[in-house]
Amino acid sequence: MKTAQEMKANSVALIDGHPWLIQKAEFTKSGRNSAIVKMKLKNLINGSKTETVYKADDKMEPVILDRKEVTLSYINGEDYVFMDPEYNSYELRAEDLESVLPFIEEGMSDICEAVFFDGKVISVDLPTTIVRQITYTENSARGDTSGKVMKPAKLRNGTEVKVADFCEIDDWIEIDTRDGSYKNRTQAPTA
Repeated sequence: MKTAQEMKANSVALIDGHPWLIQKAEFTKSGRNSAIVKMKLKNLINGSKTETVYKADDKMEPVILDRKEVTLSYINGEDYVFMDPEYNSYELRAEDLESVLPFIEEGMSDICEAVFFDGKVISVDLPTTIVRQITYTENSARGDTSGKVMKPAKLRNGTEVKVADFCEIDDWIEIDTRDGSYKNRTQAPTA
């Protein structure tokens, strides 16, 4: 058993006998009240969704899921098709990929992990660090060198991230997929 505070996004908990995917978990501690965790949950059996609040020390039973390496094969509207090394394909809806969707783009070569429950793929995890190209950003602000200066930049799929002020259009950057933060400028990935 784990506490609600220990449960993270993309983990699965057994609640009232049903497996629920935690799509989002926000820990909140206010001054006078006890700590709480707001969770956005998806039932893996019937697909229903709910948002609920747990006390941070409420006990939850985690479910261990099977995992398999996959790569993105293609995107067809709201459907994302991944393929494993044995050429088995797995189709997921955009809503199933909510936590990683901002970093999925056509043509990416990242090795991902498909997550299975009862033999059915329920989500995909990206590597902790991914490399993406900046397609648009403003020029750097000259003279502003105090502290860590960041500016918005767009990636190929339209996702906006904050990058260092010296980054320019067509630069390749590393992004931490856990929080979407910029790590550093890097070289283009080799094919």
